[in-house]
Amino acid sequence: MTSIASVTLEVADLTAADRFYAEALGVDTQIRLRASEAPTTGFRGFTLSVTVSQPADVNALVDAALDAGASVLKPVTKSFWGHGGVVRAPDGAIWKVATSAKKDTGPATGKIDSVVLLLGVADMAASKRFYLEQGLTVAKSFGRKYVEFDTGSSPVKLALYGRRALAKDAGVSPDGTGSHRLVINGDGTPFTDPDGFAWEPAAKTASL
Repeated sequence: MTSIASVTLEVADLTAADRFYAEALGVDTQIRLRASEAPTTGFRGFTLSVTVSQPADVNALVDAALDAGASVLKPVTKSFWGHGGVVRAPDGAIWKVATSAKKDTGPATGKIDSVVLLLGVADMAASKRFYLEQGLTVAKSFGRKYVEFDTGSSPVKLALYGRRALAKDAGVSPDGTGSHRLVINGDGTPFTDPDGFAWEPAAKTASL
């Protein structure tokens, strides 16, 4: 397993979620949807991050998401690392929109540079070892705090973060129970990682 074709979010209202992701965030090729009423409460243990080229694109995407029904978890702000904000989609998934650029070079383009799935893990060493055994290779690693894998030209990149640190970055409590309501669509055989995140072959995942 070396790539991620897409991520499937399990949602209660399929029609509304399909409209939101296609129109507000423009990630309909990276995100697949399927209906689910699986019980879930609080933080679901993951976030999705959209990287863009300049602040104008951050502002445009966040504004579009809010107009489509998302709620603010962290308002868009400037910081030493760049410009960004965090929203919760109507289906409950958490999205961070950010850029490392501090100044605009032109008007907003609407172009997304990358989508990153960050999994909040309980034991970084164990999760990192597990994914290495599945065939992934490490692109970046910062001790027991953060690991980013090399997924080549995949539409979705993968990184691991400590669960509490990830929740703090998103502006939510780390507490949560039940289903992740998330399936990762890879190019290998099905498996479930140490934190309960399920992987399925991309070809077997229904899309809208």
